Amino acid sequence: MRGRRLGPGLALLTAVAPLAAAAQSPDPFGNRLGGGLPSPSITTPDLPPSQPEGEATLSLSALLSGIGQPLRSGLVWRIYEDRTDGVRPAIVARSTDPAPTFKLAPGAYVASVTYGFASATKKIAMSGQPATDTLRVAAGALKLSGAIGDTRIAPAQLSFSVFVPIGTNSEGRLVRSGVKAGELLRLPEGTYHVVSTYGESNAIQRADLKVENGKVTDATLNHRAATVTLKLVTSPGAEAFAGTAFSVLTPGGDTIREAIGAFPQVTLAEGDYVLIARHDGQVYTREFKVESGLDRDIEVLAKAG
Repeated sequence: MRGRRLGPGLALLTAVAPLAAAAQSPDPFGNRLGGGLPSPSITTPDLPPSQPEGEATLSLSALLSGIGQPLRSGLVWRIYEDRTDGVRPAIVARSTDPAPTFKLAPGAYVASVTYGFASATKKIAMSGQPATDTLRVAAGALKLSGAIGDTRIAPAQLSFSVFVPIGTNSEGRLVRSGVKAGELLRLPEGTYHVVSTYGESNAIQRADLKVENGKVTDATLNHRAATVTLKLVTSPGAEAFAGTAFSVLTPGGDTIREAIGAFPQVTLAEGDYVLIARHDGQVYTREFKVESGLDRDIEVLAKAG
């Protein structure tokens, strides 16, 4: 045994023995259950996994660009992952509140708000701290109606289709069909082509309308048409035959509208027409004229020749 002085009252003792002798000496820490205990080894202590930064709130609002008016209704918000790997980003949150608040983990996102057919997007980075942002939407609106002269057409009898012109094609891209009279259609600012259909036949009017940011374009399309009631009778003013099949044609022979009944009503653009009535295997015809704003009965006499 050899000793080395480390300092006052301290000494480091080391024992040196041949490897073979050490192997033959009994284990001073013998295991009474049999066999020697494994030698202890030094390992790195297990550390708890690092915790990601906590979620934080993102508060959003929307304004009409230019005039800066807050938008308080009709909004749909979506939050997407901001991906750069070409994979379609997933929606991580959505809301229809006018000023929503989202809880988001740290990372990059794209905030999107739609206001009717208008929309705006903005990239947002979250770093674990609350954030507030505002999106500006360039939008206006269309409000459509129809009239014949000074007389308003009942909204239930009108339907509108709105297109975005492309090049020389005024109906290049359909924005929406089936728009009702009086409905507020929110759109990005720009010029649109509007097709108004009165009834279900050929009473159609068209117009190019401009939508300005922050404004409602209230437009009335004036039709030149009338509604006629078709009848097959034995004499003027007599009771109409039920189950009559009617066809309305242009003078050139193009079919405009077909209807079945005792007295169906048809809305037609002003002009000249040919009416064919079929009943009990017999065919009857007459020519008639539609004058704008003049609703009337068109009677076909059921007589030979």
